[in-house]
Amino acid sequence: MTPVLRERIEDGIEVVRLNRPDKRNALDSPALAVLNDALDDLAADDSLRALVLSTTNVRAFCAGADVGEALDQDGGVARMAAFTRMYSAIDAFSVPVIAVCVGNCVGAGAEIVAGADLRVGGDNLKLAWAGARLGVPVGPARLAPLIGVARAKDLVFTGRSIGLGEAAALGLLHRTAAADEAEAVAIEVARAVAAQSPRGVRVLKQMFRELDRTGDRVAYENEHLMRFQQHGAGLPRGR
Repeated sequence: MTPVLRERIEDGIEVVRLNRPDKRNALDSPALAVLNDALDDLAADDSLRALVLSTTNVRAFCAGADVGEALDQDGGVARMAAFTRMYSAIDAFSVPVIAVCVGNCVGAGAEIVAGADLRVGGDNLKLAWAGARLGVPVGPARLAPLIGVARAKDLVFTGRSIGLGEAAALGLLHRTAAADEAEAVAIEVARAVAAQSPRGVRVLKQMFRELDRTGDRVAYENEHLMRFQQHGAGLPRGR
């Protein structure tokens, strides 16, 4: 089964769907490799105007890292490097990224959600920054600018799950919908973006990134993640 599916639904709009439904789209090394290659390929596509990140099954957008993946020490470090590459790629992506936030959006899934430019929430949303449970130094870089430091501390320190209502109240979501309709709503948002000046939107995307210093924030957190995997407890590596 291909872990990531791509579809160019119309000129300028691409939908990338995570496709590991039996794992709630938890990301293992092969899935990360395919996703990162897709992001690199699309970032270089001058005809692209908006990217929608979605799922083939609304039960989960992404349940985080596949901690059941059997890896040795070097494999664990390589997987973490793939995660940091993905976070950087989403942050630096050349056009707006719209996340379809349905079902489980946990750990790395929550990080992808926070790293997107725009978010559409489904009514079955379960959103959680679960890194603190395993001591993973992740969360502050992307979440704090979105909802403020005090609220980010609550979600990151406790790891509690929030649903559609609280996520919307915190300002995390730009649109809401029934889970089965969330991708269609995200595509409508993508069409609204694609209808604007292509060059203008790309410049504005870069301006937001530079003014918010998101590249520096993501790089700082990525350094902590790599040290955690290389010299700390690291993410579990299966058996």
